[in-house]
Amino acid sequence: MSEGQRAAAFGLLRASLSAKGLKLSQDIMKLNHTLGELNNDNFTEYGEWLYHITVMGEPSADQPWGWQIDGHHLIINYFVLRDQVVMSPVFVGSEPVVARSGKYKGIAILQDEQNRGLAMLRSLDEGQRKKAVIEANKTGNNNLTEAFKDNVVLDYAGIAGAELNAAQRQNLLQVIELFVANMDDGHAKVKMDEVRTYLEKTCFAWIGGSADDSVFYYRIHSPVVLIEFDHQRPANLRHLAKDPQAPNREHIHAVVRTPNGNDYGKDLLRQHYEQHKH
Repeated sequence: MSEGQRAAAFGLLRASLSAKGLKLSQDIMKLNHTLGELNNDNFTEYGEWLYHITVMGEPSADQPWGWQIDGHHLIINYFVLRDQVVMSPVFVGSEPVVARSGKYKGIAILQDEQNRGLAMLRSLDEGQRKKAVIEANKTGNNNLTEAFKDNVVLDYAGIAGAELNAAQRQNLLQVIELFVANMDDGHAKVKMDEVRTYLEKTCFAWIGGSADDSVFYYRIHSPVVLIEFDHQRPANLRHLAKDPQAPNREHIHAVVRTPNGNDYGKDLLRQHYEQHKH
């Protein structure tokens, strides 16, 4: 793209995402440049601009359309039908998650999602933790809803919101909002209202430890949102890892899905066809 075309592409993202979501997207792209630097300046495989924008359909006030950004550690699917929006599946992450050198030194992503997830676990009492922790040891990658899992269906696991006290429920909502708040503010508010409606049925599951430096996985699963956060094994930075087979905090994958067959706005489109003859 030319600089003007890139500006127009980021304009589309800016109109669709919150300021937080736009910054996260741009920082992931910049960290992909950092990854290139850490691989002997390999900008053929890694780089800030190795991402694709696709517009699906034609932008319309009353007909379904959408867009996608697709590249290393950044995939956003955004479906629009009139005033309704479905932003899923979303896949974000990076390796590294903190740039400690190079052109973009100082950029860091997904640290709040990491730290607040850990704080959520630590807020549980012993009995609650026994329900939430489905595995104590994390030895590999645990995300279940990444690529090739369209409209995935998972069983609920962990502890349900109905078993949490008021403060713990608020903690859980704050973690969920970190992910939902990447979409524009108005639609994020609508989504969080849906999340609150089903909070008692929302499950929090954990794999891994609870120390300050632990690696872990957590899943938040309700009838209206499915979130996964995972510390992953080294992939493109194995040559710098202390243990190339062990998950570490420098490689994170996070996924946001819409459960019950609603990924990609599928259900909204069905509703549209039921209501309007074509």
